[in-house]
Amino acid sequence: MNRLPNSDDSPVVRTDFSDQAAWVAVCEAVRTPVREGPDEFVAYVDFIDDPSFEGLTPESLRSVIDEGCDPRIVFLVDRVTLAHPDHPILVVDLDKKESGPFRVIPSLVWSVESNLSIGNMDYEEFAGAVGPDGVFRGF
Repeated sequence: MNRLPNSDDSPVVRTDFSDQAAWVAVCEAVRTPVREGPDEFVAYVDFIDDPSFEGLTPESLRSVIDEGCDPRIVFLVDRVTLAHPDHPILVVDLDKKESGPFRVIPSLVWSVESNLSIGNMDYEEFAGAVGPDGVFRGF
């Protein structure tokens, strides 16, 4: 398995390679700017489409991160993401060992990424606002 590239942006790592069209749809949905009133928001992420990351899990994530590269959050596009009609992406906070991962719909990746990266909100605020299916769809 390769190592995650060093970046100032949060990685969106593809871990399942069963559906190319779904991967493209997820990337497009994450990239699409979101308008809220007069403001426009985008997710600052790097898409990692490398077959060496196939099967990567939250538990094995640290094994692909170099010391100088320490993203706070990582988004994993796994089999569930690609198979589910809403494409919920797995969010893993590397700083919060006591909080498990949760899922977010692609159109709200910007909200999770931007608020966590600047410390405007805590991981627990998002994790605590997931629906009964474990997916964050907004507050």
